[in-house]
Formats: sequence, structure tokens, C-alpha cells
Amino acid sequence: MEVTNHLIEQKLVACANIFPIKSAYWWKGEVAREDEFISIVKTRNDLWEKVCERVERIHPYEVPCIVKWEVEANVAYEQWIVESTT
Repeated sequence: MEVTNHLIEQKLVACANIFPIKSAYWWKGEVAREDEFISIVKTRNDLWEKVCERVERIHPYEVPCIVKWEVEANVAYEQWIVESTT
């Protein structure tokens, strides 16, 4: 949650939804199993590169998963995102 808190405090994202999960994945030739968190963050398209750069810099993993889904929301919510990240 430190990563999402930092993104919010720096106004790079408007908000984050954080879900605890259990993950299994290949890492360095072995299957790793971890308790992790997924964060869905809401931001502007023009902040995407800055968000990626910041997450890569502060995330504890060597290769954090950073995925972008472009979506549309109601006008008031999109305006709130703009106002919260300005």
C-alpha cells in the first residue's frame, strides 16, 4: 500500500482500490507463491509514463506488474480524476 499511498500523495493518481490476493508465478526458474496486493489506480492518460516510472522506482519487486486499461467513466467522475491529479 506504500506504493499507492505515494502515488496519491504525489497527485499522480486520483484514487486506488487495493485487493489482497494470493499469487503463483515463475521467478528465476522456480514457482513462487506470495501474498500480494493488486491496486487499481485511476489517473489521466498523460500521467501513464510518470506513474510507471514512479512505480518501477519505489516498488520492492524487480519486475512489478504495471498494466494499463483504457476505460471511460461518467463525465463527473472523469472530471474529478482530472481535478485530483492537477
